[in-house]
Amino acid sequence: MRRDRHGRGLRGPLYPATLPAAASRAEKFDALVLDALEPIEARWRTELTKLDVAVDDVPEVGEDLPPEQAEGVLHDGAVPLSRLVPAGVDRAGLPTRARIVLYRRPLEARAKDSAELADLVHDVLVEQIAIYLGVEPDIIDGE
Repeated sequence: MRRDRHGRGLRGPLYPATLPAAASRAEKFDALVLDALEPIEARWRTELTKLDVAVDDVPEVGEDLPPEQAEGVLHDGAVPLSRLVPAGVDRAGLPTRARIVLYRRPLEARAKDSAELADLVHDVLVEQIAIYLGVEPDIIDGE
């Protein structure tokens, strides 16, 4: 609680932290990604054990990617929506796991509402996982 300003009472949060309305846009997007990933991971669990999924706000500007990583970038126009980073070795010489990075702000900008955003996130995850596994997206999304 903050101070009593101009005699109007103590300030506090608008919603309790336990309510969904108190979650930030980034937290809501993270939950959306987990919801979209859950059915895919349930079906392809053994093939996805060495894959991480991450969320970043925006892609790095002016980042020159090596040719093997440039193929894993999913674009919608000029702005990347996601990126598949293959497994490799970091600057310190330590091994890294393969990773799909979803860019929150470009995805949110292309969706009109939360249902369309959920569909877009699902489609992007399906495409990136298909690239990672080397199969067609229809196979990943097939029922």
